[in-house]
Amino acid sequence: MKRIGTRQADYSVRWRLLLASATMLFVELALIRWAGANVVHLSYFSNFILLGSFLGIGIGFLIPAARGQWLTRWAPVPLALLVIFVREFPVQVRQSSGQVIYFTAVKTTGFPEWVTLPAIFLLTAVIMAAIGKITADLFRRLPSLDAYRYDLLGSITGSVCFAVVSWLRAPSVVWGVLAAAGLLILGGRRNTLRYGVPLTAMVAALFVETTTAGVSWSPYYKIQLTPVTSVAGGYRISANGVPHQSIAPLRELMRKNSPYRQPYDRTPGNPHKRVLVIGAGNGNDVAVALAHGAQRVDAVEIDPRLQQIGAQLHPAKPYDDSRVHVHITDGRAFLERTNARYDLVVLALPDSLTLVAGASNLRLESYLFTQQAFEAARDHLAPHGAFAMYNYYRTSWLVDRLAGSLDDIYGHALCMTTFGKNAAVLVAGMTTADQSCRQIWQPSGAVPEAASDDHPFPYLLHRDIPTLYLGALGAILLVTLLATRLTGVRFRSTVHYTDMFLMGAAFMLLETKNVIGFALYFGTTWLVNALVFIGVLLAVLAAVEVRRRLRRVNQLLLQLLLFGTLAVAWLVPAHTVLSLPFTGRLAAAIALAFAPIFCANLIFSDRLALAADPTSAFGANLLGALTGGALEYLALVTGYQALLLVVALLYLGACVAMRVAGRGPGAQAPPVPDETVALNRP
Repeated sequence: MKRIGTRQADYSVRWRLLLASATMLFVELALIRWAGANVVHLSYFSNFILLGSFLGIGIGFLIPAARGQWLTRWAPVPLALLVIFVREFPVQVRQSSGQVIYFTAVKTTGFPEWVTLPAIFLLTAVIMAAIGKITADLFRRLPSLDAYRYDLLGSITGSVCFAVVSWLRAPSVVWGVLAAAGLLILGGRRNTLRYGVPLTAMVAALFVETTTAGVSWSPYYKIQLTPVTSVAGGYRISANGVPHQSIAPLRELMRKNSPYRQPYDRTPGNPHKRVLVIGAGNGNDVAVALAHGAQRVDAVEIDPRLQQIGAQLHPAKPYDDSRVHVHITDGRAFLERTNARYDLVVLALPDSLTLVAGASNLRLESYLFTQQAFEAARDHLAPHGAFAMYNYYRTSWLVDRLAGSLDDIYGHALCMTTFGKNAAVLVAGMTTADQSCRQIWQPSGAVPEAASDDHPFPYLLHRDIPTLYLGALGAILLVTLLATRLTGVRFRSTVHYTDMFLMGAAFMLLETKNVIGFALYFGTTWLVNALVFIGVLLAVLAAVEVRRRLRRVNQLLLQLLLFGTLAVAWLVPAHTVLSLPFTGRLAAAIALAFAPIFCANLIFSDRLALAADPTSAFGANLLGALTGGALEYLALVTGYQALLLVVALLYLGACVAMRVAGRGPGAQAPPVPDETVALNRP
């Protein structure tokens, strides 16, 4: 009977650990989305919340088991405070820099950014430290690899749950209810009241947000729809608190000198029968294409909610026309997979106002503005076709960068029509005979280097890290040192796990590189991003399952395999993978991305299994991931492919540290603990 009771207790711990890990990752993903939707410009700094989460979880794991119980008792309070703080004091932070461009048209509101941003970062860290502490206490009660296995299963569950919520376009109150349910179960009966009150307040605040008139959620944005009383049938659409699009009647779109007409007015000899609109949004450009006699319009829009709003509300009803074919996907991905030729390709103001989750500075539209993307668009033009793009470019150097890229590709001067202070329309025909210019583009100064698929940062003036980022990252690392010290974490005990710290930093960079790679190969859609994260977790889980079935592993062989797979990933250029058909591209992307992850996590799992204090080792690994998140910004200087060299150096440092600690391939491996042997029994 005692043995049966022990088994039941073990099962209870396993399932509670799975729930804790699922709740932890779900809350992290929800905070990234929700905070970015309500605090401009956190949508441009999504890893600000990510780094706060890693700090909190790492501290939660490093706090000794006998300490920090107050964190678990009051876990929901900082979460409720964060939600209520942001709801009661909505913040629009004006970011201005001569080094990088932020698209915005809002006035600064709320508390100063030096108050708001640190408060959000610290509250995020405390929230995740509390949930991390709950998870760590359960982690300690199981054999190390068994605990890691259920932690991974929980992380996969949390990722899948948030992906389903995104797919359903569920409002924020649903996120709050799911997070509250997980925390209430983890808190147990004795904490029902202590947890219930703050969680009820949090859900109530999110319910008020959800029921606000005109608010809806897409997989990317919090969308606010507002009627325009001065224009019949007109609406304004804000995304994450920033004015993003407007719905206008056809007569307004077709007025003389309208920006929407410029691609057609500047190409009078073009038949305009087949038109591709990338960034179709609510349908304004689609309606104009139809009004110019298009026989087929391929309307590409990454956000299904924006397209749905246009289908429901646009007075011209462009999406009801049988000539229009809607594609809900990434524009670059569409260009890579279609074989169609067009008389006109229009890049219609695709400024996304948000980042790809897990990638420090890659915006949803970044791969549309690279030299290779412009070449792909040209390759889809008919013999006398034309390419057009327009936006509110904010500064002359951005116009020069984009126009300079087009000038190089088409080999002649292109048309440029300006509107007001910041708006411009660029039109390039296949030849000069295929365009009719009132004004041609003339560079205002030295033309900046073109963005590329390896360095996809069109809004960054030079290859450097802006001082704004350096200051924020420096402050985050300083707060990390202070927080670990103030919470009683002993640095001496964590020095033994320097190798785990370095592996955490390397893994974070490797994961980022994979997210970037899949975004290029298959699109920057939320679905691709979610599948990559789930795929990474599955690769890690596969490594753990393999290690659980081995009594010991050959570390030297694994390290050679790791560096070999990293070398292959570094040597294979992105354009080679892009040139493959879809099936081959998918196979190549999976092999290049997940082979290093599998090898690295076999090494990590072996080290975790033999660690004297697995929970502290795991905490050191999480703090390493925070450092890796800061190192992501090196890509602004080097490009993304070079990050693999940084990854290799970090893993090399980890191997050296492991050898010094007596866990390297040249050292005598200690006996496998009894608990690990038990895991290998049938």
